[in-house]
Amino acid sequence: MDIVKVFGTNVRRYRNEKGISQEKLAALSGLHRTYISDIERFQRSISLENIQRIADALDIDTFKLFVED
Repeated sequence: MDIVKVFGTNVRRYRNEKGISQEKLAALSGLHRTYISDIERFQRSISLENIQRIADALDIDTFKLFVED
């Protein structure tokens, strides 16, 4: 399991399911849009604090971002 790919894929999936843009997710989570883009393209590792911010912004349980389909 490549955790960076699983996480980035899940962020994109849940964001698309909510119908929000990277820019909107960034605003909701207090992060920059390019940071969200880097996560979704598997270009960035991420801190625990930012993982929680993204999960809160997506209104999902944090663990769901780490579940591989």
